[in-house]
Amino acid sequence: MPQTTSIITCPTCDMKTEAEMPTEQCQFFWDCPHCETVLRPEEGDCCVFCSYGSVPCPPVQHTGTGACC
Repeated sequence: MPQTTSIITCPTCDMKTEAEMPTEQCQFFWDCPHCETVLRPEEGDCCVFCSYGSVPCPPVQHTGTGACC
């Protein structure tokens, strides 16, 4: 069973925030609650959790690297 909680580290302010990940879809945008920067996935990643999270998104956890939602 995939993990559904990840800690996102904002690349702008370096603050860490625990966030719940959707299990059936990618999350393309995430608003940092500290500095209000809107995060988007880095090139080659399917979602913000794969780019900035401590745990990749559930679809990638299930099928492996390179999987996309």
